[in-house]
Amino acid sequence: MGLKYRPEIDGLRAISVVAVLIYHAKFQFDFLQTPLLPGGFLGVDIFFVISGYLITSILLKNLTQGNFSFRTFYERRARRILPALLLVMLISTPCAWIFLAPKAFDEYALSLVSTLFFVSNIFFLKQDGYTAEPNLYKPFLHMWSLSVEEQFYIIFPLFLLIIFF
Repeated sequence: MGLKYRPEIDGLRAISVVAVLIYHAKFQFDFLQTPLLPGGFLGVDIFFVISGYLITSILLKNLTQGNFSFRTFYERRARRILPALLLVMLISTPCAWIFLAPKAFDEYALSLVSTLFFVSNIFFLKQDGYTAEPNLYKPFLHMWSLSVEEQFYIIFPLFLLIIFF
C-alpha cells in the first residue's frame, strides 16, 4: 500500500524544516538589514508540495490497482496525525490554563477546537483584528498549515475519484 522509500524526499523535508527554523530564528543579513527568509513560508510550501506528491502517488497507485478505500485512506491519516496532535493538546491545555490571561485562554480554547476539527486556518484568518490577542499568546497558530493539509486530504481524494472514473 505504501510507496518505496525515497531518500531525496527526506532531504527536501530537511530543507523545509531548516527554512522554517531560519524564519522563526529571525536570521538576517546584517549588512542588508533584511531577513534571510522574509516571508517564512518557503519551508511550509516545500512541505505542502512533498505531501501533495506523496498523497497523490498513494491515491493513484491504489486507484489503478483497484483497491482504494476511503476508510483505509482516512484511517491511515488519522493514525499518523491524531496521536501527536492530541498529545500536544493534552500537554498544552494545563499550561495555557496556568499562564494565559482569561481573554487569551478563551481564544486558546477556540483555537483548540478549531484545530481539532482542522479549520484553524479559517479561525486564525478571522481572528486577525484589533481585539485579537497577540500572536505570541496563540500556541496553536502554527496549526493553520495542518488544517490546510487535512482539508486537502478531505477534498483531493474525492476529486481524484471523480476524474479517475
